[in-house]
Amino acid sequence: MTPAAPPRLAGQPATLVIDGRVDTGRALLLPRGELVHGCADILAEALAALPADIERVEVDMDGVVFMDTAGLQFLECLDGYGHRQEVPVTATNWRGQPLRILELAGLDPTDPLRTAAGPPGPTAGRQPEPDPHPAPSAVAAERSERLHVLQEEVAQLRRAIASRPVIDQARGVLMALHACTSDEAWHILREASQLSNTKLRTVAAAVTASAESDGPPPPAEVRSALRTALARLGR
Repeated sequence: MTPAAPPRLAGQPATLVIDGRVDTGRALLLPRGELVHGCADILAEALAALPADIERVEVDMDGVVFMDTAGLQFLECLDGYGHRQEVPVTATNWRGQPLRILELAGLDPTDPLRTAAGPPGPTAGRQPEPDPHPAPSAVAAERSERLHVLQEEVAQLRRAIASRPVIDQARGVLMALHACTSDEAWHILREASQLSNTKLRTVAAAVTASAESDGPPPPAEVRSALRTALARLGR
């Protein structure tokens, strides 16, 4: 089968490439790269290229080196394919950071698809018609909750990264004004944040702005908290 690759700008490597082969009804997919945004779409293209009479899909994850919350969407795509096609699907041989993410998410690191109900057996055709509006399964609800938690963690990390420059600037201002160390400046900012019940980034932005020519002074509650924090350090 033809490897699936995401659309990208010229000269930019794909974050995920899926190679594979089909042998007597068994498809082996070999993802290489990272399970990040767009990986589920790449997988869907690879699955769509499989023969209609495929009997089993095995995914060897050894070539995947990184995974964020999009990896759970990758697994949902695999699981959904297995149920729609009524074929067994496995995703094994996880290692490194992706393996750790599975463990943190509470999934089976040997094969996370085992946490879902297996695909229907050969007698599926004789089963009653499925409910067109089925209630979400317990597994689906649990996965959705885990995905939400991981997304929140990623969002918090992104906010922390975005806040880092202004916090570092504020530490520099305090070090210059009060002859303190970098660690002392950090403790001053953190204590002022706690005392004034103000976000750390807001305190840092106020300190940085007040150091500019004609810059506004920090709000009264932040000024008071800064004075208290400085006094405790003997500054």
